[in-house]
Amino acid sequence: MDVLSGILLLCLAVGLYVVCSLYLLRNPWILHKRKRLEFYCRNISHRGGSGEKIENTMEAFTHAVSAGTEMLEMDCHLTSDGYVVISHDSNLMRQTGYDQTVSSLRFQDLPLYEERLEVTFYVGHYSTGKDRQFVLLEDLFKKFPSMPMILEIKENNDLLIKKVSNLLKQYHRESITVWASEESGVMVKCKEQNPSMPYMFTMKRGILLLLLFYTGLLPFVPLGESLLFFYLPSIINRTYIPEESILKKRFVVYLLQKLTMRKSLFEHLTKRGLQVQLFVCNEESDMEAAFAVGATGVMSDYPTLLTNFIKKHPPPIYN
Repeated sequence: MDVLSGILLLCLAVGLYVVCSLYLLRNPWILHKRKRLEFYCRNISHRGGSGEKIENTMEAFTHAVSAGTEMLEMDCHLTSDGYVVISHDSNLMRQTGYDQTVSSLRFQDLPLYEERLEVTFYVGHYSTGKDRQFVLLEDLFKKFPSMPMILEIKENNDLLIKKVSNLLKQYHRESITVWASEESGVMVKCKEQNPSMPYMFTMKRGILLLLLFYTGLLPFVPLGESLLFFYLPSIINRTYIPEESILKKRFVVYLLQKLTMRKSLFEHLTKRGLQVQLFVCNEESDMEAAFAVGATGVMSDYPTLLTNFIKKHPPPIYN
């Protein structure tokens, strides 16, 4: 009888936990104060819209803004003479044809981008443009003082992080700029330098987020992050060919799709005031799929295409 009573109590406790977890998943404001960001962006330009102009050039950023983008995404590196420059790669071979690193060169010695550059997330497609010069982060801040931006810190470099933080403070844009990095160690340093800025989930924190979601613990746990950036898995091995061999396996991508693209998870995060941005969507079908699963924003290499899609199919606004 004692064993039976114990089993019944355990079942009751588990049932109560499940009911509470599900209720709080749908009603997170009972435990958590809703985050309030100073921006809400549905149209995010990846590398300044690298499908329409040469990636990360001033021409690309200017074109994206004129096309209606609401946020610019970029990556930061440090030159040998201490300038914060916008570049996705640390080694310039893919972008310029020169096998040199950004950190080994002075800003004035950086080579020009290739005249024709393949779009990383749209294999077989290329972009061109009149502008082929690298851009200083400071010049971007000067030109677009009120445009929200995502700054991914591409190297674990204390001086780079400090210089980026100082520029953010100098141009008073901490509230509209996002710290981004996949590495937890880098993100810790970013937050130490400028804790007032919104920041994204790192890879480790993203895995933890999924564990919390599937164990039912997520509704009870506070979250410091303000944004979730993640691949739309259906682009992998179709418009985007990954370097990682594990992502080339169909079953792995299928599993990734099933585990991560959970509308109930995204709805919970948006109810807590977080923004969910899926990338990199370069076809209308992918944009539609991203918004359908609950993304608040889509990152694309084609800002004009995305602007037109949103005009034709306005997604719901959760903020």
